[in-house]
Amino acid sequence: MSEITQEQVAHLANLARIALTPDEIESLTKELGSIVDNVAKVSEVATADVPATSHPIPLQNVYRDDVPGNTLTTEQALAGAPDHDGSRFRVTAILGEEQ
Repeated sequence: MSEITQEQVAHLANLARIALTPDEIESLTKELGSIVDNVAKVSEVATADVPATSHPIPLQNVYRDDVPGNTLTTEQALAGAPDHDGSRFRVTAILGEEQ
């Protein structure tokens, strides 16, 4: 097991401004040690002839043509609005802006 100490975990928590209890520090020390050990195991088998991948099977994006379809009229869009001025939605001012 790697040598992650409770002092290192407490120091990292302090740098990250995270308040941890002694029990949390102890638990995280074990978990971080396990993570470091597992990364080391993967690094042992990751050789130069094995290409880096993010997925076990190749993926590609599938795009379709952007074809305009039926759209709502202004009246249809505003029909369910709680408040409108006939051509636009009316909403309350935000961030102290007055109109």
